[in-house]
Amino acid sequence: MKQKAVVLLSGGLDSTTVLAIARAQGFDCHALTVRYGQRHEVELAAARRVADALGAIEHKVLQVDLTVFGGSALTDSHVTVPKDRPLAEIGAPGDIPVTYVPARNTVLLALALAWSEVLDAREIFLGVNVLDASGYPDCRPEFVAAFESLARVATRAGTAGREIHVRAPLIQMTKAEIIRHGVALGVDYGLTHSCYDPVPTGKACGRCDACILRKKGFAEAGLPDPTVYE
Repeated sequence: MKQKAVVLLSGGLDSTTVLAIARAQGFDCHALTVRYGQRHEVELAAARRVADALGAIEHKVLQVDLTVFGGSALTDSHVTVPKDRPLAEIGAPGDIPVTYVPARNTVLLALALAWSEVLDAREIFLGVNVLDASGYPDCRPEFVAAFESLARVATRAGTAGREIHVRAPLIQMTKAEIIRHGVALGVDYGLTHSCYDPVPTGKACGRCDACILRKKGFAEAGLPDPTVYE
């Protein structure tokens, strides 16, 4: 019998690659997407496409409304998504942009941890990346290690000696390396969505940090970017 894994799936490039990696490693993948109040539904539709294409055993979409707190351009319509930032500025030391959602990855991992206990899954996969990222504190190896330690003392499985592992296979990879790896695993990146602020038609804006990093990744990988930009 295959081992089970819970995979946090946003519908973006990174989490899609992680789902492909978990599947390639032989896990039965249970995909979890969280509608946390992000300002558009495009990535949720992408997550559904990806889960279906990559053969997730099941795909749950869970609603947690972080808009009640705000504090981010992704959850507060009154905060503008930054556009046209220089690459040297994106992810620079000390740069935590307004697109950071306070404690989002902690919340998402907690939900994935709860589901993993119900499923008796020992592995949780997420697509955080410390390189080519936008300076988010919850994308660092220290965060992943700390949450894994928490899982071992905060769960019935952990206290019974059944350790739960938090896997972040992309954490030290550049966007180009991620794309090459995903393509080798058969990922169709045309199914994915990365843009923070898509236009009403669903096209990517092409100017936010996520779009800029995506374009850079495909260019450095020497592969065509299937994204439809405005």
